[in-house]
Amino acid sequence: MAVAERVNGRGRRAGWRDVVLAVGLVGAAVGGLALLARTVWGTSSGAFGPAVLVLAVVVLAAVARRAAGRGARPLAPPDDGVPVPAAPAGTPAPAPAEAAVPVLDGDAVDHEQVDPQGFEHTVAALCVRDGCTRTEVSGGPGDLGADVVATTPDGRRLVVQCKQYAADHPVGSRDLQCFGGTCFAVHEAEVAVVVTTSGFTAPAAEYAAALGIVCVDGEALAAWTDGRRPPPWKPAPPPGD
Repeated sequence: MAVAERVNGRGRRAGWRDVVLAVGLVGAAVGGLALLARTVWGTSSGAFGPAVLVLAVVVLAAVARRAAGRGARPLAPPDDGVPVPAAPAGTPAPAPAEAAVPVLDGDAVDHEQVDPQGFEHTVAALCVRDGCTRTEVSGGPGDLGADVVATTPDGRRLVVQCKQYAADHPVGSRDLQCFGGTCFAVHEAEVAVVVTTSGFTAPAAEYAAALGIVCVDGEALAAWTDGRRPPPWKPAPPPGD
């Protein structure tokens, strides 16, 4: 604050100096014009004297106008040239705001009635409802397959890929291979899950089983949403239970 006040003071003093200089120049020009007029009218004859006087008036007027222009120049902004203080060393960067996660109300959520981005948020909301913390929706260009990232209630890192497909468009092995190539090596998942509103092809299911990726199809997703099935980071109950 003190630096800014000193800069403002210097700017104001420089402005007043310019105004005083302009007034002084104009006064000198007027005095010189009066002296010149007296001399010309007293010593010149014929038309030569008035012509010299007119020329002198023009020259002095130009000088006065230039001087007035110098005095009227706008002052520099108060903070011009003042460096912005850098943040102290070691100051942590502000944490990015987490994407908003909607609150679920039991079976009131229809995962097929939202757009793909909304589907990521409803899946994230399921994770929050079932005890996950630090839940983030990170889906989008460059996400490398991690649409939802969270920490499970028992402290494991959860990485979820969301596939909102039509019932006649199952998730194929290519989708699983792309996710399998990043979920563990890049995102360091301890629990990797693929959730879809459709189903999985047999090769995709086999690939997922080989890598330890949990597959949640449309039927299992509905059961998870309704509370009839545990979340995918918990072991599924044996068939018939």
